[in-house]
Order: sequence, then structure tokens, then C-alpha cells
Amino acid sequence: MPPAPARWRRGGRSPVPPRLLQTVQRALLVAAFSGAALVLLILLQHHHGHKPPNPSTASRARAFSDELLDDSPPVERDPEVGEAALAGDGAGAACATVERMGEEAAGAGRGSPERASLRVREMIRRHFELQGAERVRTLPANEFCKQGFVLGKASEAGFGNEMYKILTAGALSVMLNRSLIIGQTRRLYPFGEYISYTNQSFTIHEIKHLWRKHHCARTYGRDLNIRVDIFENPPETNVLCSDWNSWKDPIIWFDGTTDAVGIQFFLKNVHPRMKAAASVLFGLPDSLDARPNTFGELMQAIVSPSSTVQEAVNWALKGVNPDIVLHMRMLANRPVRARKAAVLCIKRALQICSIKGTPRVALVSDTPGFVKEIKADISEFAEVLYFDYKLFTKTSGLEIVGNDKPLDFRSRDWGSAPRWVAFVDFFLAAQARYAVVTGAHRRVGTTYAQLIAALAAAYRHGQEPSGANFTFLSSIHSNLLVDGLSTQVGWGHIWNRYAGPLSCQRQPHQCALTPLLPPAWWDSKWQSPIPRDVRRLLEYGVRLSNTGEVDEKHLVSHCRSRKDHVKRYHVLPPYKNSGRT
Repeated sequence: MPPAPARWRRGGRSPVPPRLLQTVQRALLVAAFSGAALVLLILLQHHHGHKPPNPSTASRARAFSDELLDDSPPVERDPEVGEAALAGDGAGAACATVERMGEEAAGAGRGSPERASLRVREMIRRHFELQGAERVRTLPANEFCKQGFVLGKASEAGFGNEMYKILTAGALSVMLNRSLIIGQTRRLYPFGEYISYTNQSFTIHEIKHLWRKHHCARTYGRDLNIRVDIFENPPETNVLCSDWNSWKDPIIWFDGTTDAVGIQFFLKNVHPRMKAAASVLFGLPDSLDARPNTFGELMQAIVSPSSTVQEAVNWALKGVNPDIVLHMRMLANRPVRARKAAVLCIKRALQICSIKGTPRVALVSDTPGFVKEIKADISEFAEVLYFDYKLFTKTSGLEIVGNDKPLDFRSRDWGSAPRWVAFVDFFLAAQARYAVVTGAHRRVGTTYAQLIAALAAAYRHGQEPSGANFTFLSSIHSNLLVDGLSTQVGWGHIWNRYAGPLSCQRQPHQCALTPLLPPAWWDSKWQSPIPRDVRRLLEYGVRLSNTGEVDEKHLVSHCRSRKDHVKRYHVLPPYKNSGRT
């Protein structure tokens, strides 16, 4: 029996009578032995029952895995690895494999994604019919000066991230019934040498001209200004707490939305009208209905390849679209595991799509050496094509004007090829007839890959029978799954919302069905956040449980305790300061 705590022995004499003290000691001794026996019984039962993943063991395994050479022998269905992961796939399991998650994420049993997408397509068409530039610029002054606009402004950094800024603006214009402005820099559109934008959008230059022409400030008392809300600034963004329909500013700019997440934050907005508008466009993650391919439909409506990029795509395709496209984000690495897993995933895609005859597979990667290696593996069962830009420049007679010099600090990120090659690859890959497979050295399902699959599906939906069964698959090699999906950090990666504790450790290669609309919250089955995202959401006023449920009461309380942050810039000088004589 351990000695009594020190605080009981202060003063030199125990205030408790000796007989009573002995009785208490005996009772504590019996309780201690009983507790020890109970713990031992539980441990014995646990040893013979289901054994949950051990985080510390998985962390050591991951550390060891990271030390493995990229050219180490592939692990294809390692029995030890497979059993550890698949043990979590039964009824009442504490975790799931990526393939099991994909079955839930892709909306199995939820209805037709194509039908949901065609509904959104019609919604977007009607929006641009009413709010598009062709109609709005012809409005009389008293109507035009009441008009609202949403600005989408991008730089020329990574194509996927920057395109999401434009698509987010398009989505917000639909939600708020405003016209779309696409920002320019020195009168040039972002990536304007390689892509074209819809004529249903305005430019800031044209809006300024029409505002002056109609005397909107002088006659109607409406100065031309922009209200800016920066999503990447959690303390100041109003994405969750404000009713944006009530904003009176002529132009709204929702800045910092470099992926599919920002605009979907409106799904948790505390104002019913905002939440409803977002739900109509994006669907509800926990709904029994399929979620639409919203970004694919927006991209098809807003963006198209330039004529020269389209000619390069036609040169590469030679009149026949690929059945399947493989996109691999390798960052100058060439691991054997990633290659083997991708080949297995292509074979699964062939089974899912029931392609007859010799399939045609197109390859897209930032690492040319990897393309040559995996081409040899795929050529055994399929015809392989890829865009050979060096051969194109020598033999096609076509010239694509643009910045051909790769940026040194971006060479590992974007690859060594000229910048315009990524745009040819993108629109070539978007011609996939049946499936897009995406894989990576480290993080799978980048914004670039997401938009390839989304646009390819939008091209197919409603056009031909294959559209209804269009498939998006993620190839994740076993080295990335030693500790589950915890390596898939970053909101721009499609599996980030599954990276928490519900992802099984030590999984074999996975070829998982993947949603065309990347999730932004953790509402669906098997989704769970990583600690970093729990902390990040707190900055937005959102308290998450370990499995991703939102504390709605806390969010409402947070919104009541704060005031809208207003950041406003004048596009034209305010009329009252215009120096009128």
C-alpha cells in the first residue's frame, strides 16, 4: 500500500482514527485488485478480438516507409498490409480503405450524377441568358445602374488553382443573380494566349465605360466600387456569417479561393437564403441525391481552348478521342510503386467501363521520364498516346505564342516543358470518353486533375451513352497509405476530407472511385478531419468533432458575436469628390 498523500500527513498526526484508516486501506486494496483484474480481462478479450490500428506503430511504419527508395520493389497486395487494412472494412468497422470510402464518396446508390449535373447545366444556361453580358450591356440606364456583378480575378500561377478563382466567381454570380466580370491585367486575360473566355462575361474596363456612359453615379447615386472578401483571412471573411444578397456594392470579389472548398463554405452559412442558394448549385453532401458536377459545368460554360491549343490537341489525337486518360503528378520522381498501382487502376477502369477491343489510353504527366516508363507497361494491353511537344514543334507547322520559358523556381512543380504544353495536355485529357485516372508521387487528386475529370465528364454528360457511366478514379500506391490518408494534406487535394482517423492504416494499392465534385466539409460517411484542419476551422468560428461534425450552435453564437468586416475599393472616384463645378 503506497503511503498516504503528503497533504494528509502535514502537522505530524493523522486526523483520521487508526481503526477507520485501516478499514479504508483494506477497501482501497480490494478495489485496486478488482480494477486490475477487470483491465486484464478486457485486454485478453481485446487480444482475441478486433485489433484497432496503433497510431504509434503506424507512425514508426510511416517513418520507415519514407526512408524507402523510390525504386524499391512494388508492394502488390502484401498479405500483411492487406489484412491490416481490410480488417476495417467489415460491418461496424472503425476505419475504411480508400476504395470503400470511394464507393460512398462517388454517390453509389444516390441516383444519377449525370441527371444532377444536367439540372445545374440548365441553371447556368438560364443564368447567363438573363445576367450575361450580351443582354445586360443593352439595358437602359435606369436598369443597368442597378445591376450587380461578381469579379473573378486570377494570376498566372498554377492553372488549377487560378482556374478555381474564375469558376468560384462564376458560381457566386449564379448564387447571387449577378453578372460575371473576368479580371484582366494590363488588358490581358489570365492565360489568354492559351484559353478563351465566354462572351457572356464583362471586363472591368467595359463596366467603367458603361458606368460613365449611363451616369450611374451622378444620376442614380451609385458609385462604382468593389467589396472584397478574402477567404484565406479567417477572422475577416464573411463567408459563413453574412447574407451576401443584402450587399449593395455594385461589384463583389470573393478572393483567395484557389480550390473547390471556398465557395462550398456557403453550405454552412447561417443565413437560410445563402445556404439554400449554395445547396441548389452544389447539392448537400448528406443528401440521398447525387451531387452535381458543378465545376465541370461551369468550366464548360466559361472556358474553352484557344484555336492554336485546340489545333495542337487535334494533332495529338489524330481524329480519335482516348477511352481513358491517366494523369500522374510525379514532381520529377519515378517510383515503381506509383507506376504499378496506376497500371492496376487502368485495368480496373477498363473492367468498369466494359470497353471492347483495344482501348486507347492517353498519358499526361509533369515528368516526361515517367511517361516513357509507364508507356511500356500500358502498351502491353492498350494503344498509348501522349502529346510529344518536341515532335509537334518540329513537324506540325503550328506555333503557339506565349511564354515558352519555364520558370526555374517552378520547374519541379510544373515540369521542364514550356508552359503552353500543360494547356494542350489539359484539353487533350478532357477528351476522355469513359474514365480519368489520377495518381501521384505524394498527393493525389490535385486541382489540375480535378478539373480534367470535371470537364471531361461535362463534355460527355448528355451527349452520348458513355456520359451516364463516366468514371473518375484515384490511384494511390501503398507507400502513401502506411498511415492511412494522413499524407493527403492541403484543401486543394481531393482526399483531404478523408485524411483523419477513419482512414485505415497500412493499406495495399488502392484504385478508388472519386467524386467529380470535391467535398468541402466532413458530412459524409468515413470523412474525418486531421488535427491541423480542426484548428484551422476554429479560426473561421467552426468547431469540429473528431469525425467532422459541425457544432451548429457554436457557429451561430460565433456569428452573433462578430460584425461584418467591410473592405471596399473605389473603381471610379466617388461622385461627391469628382470636382463637379
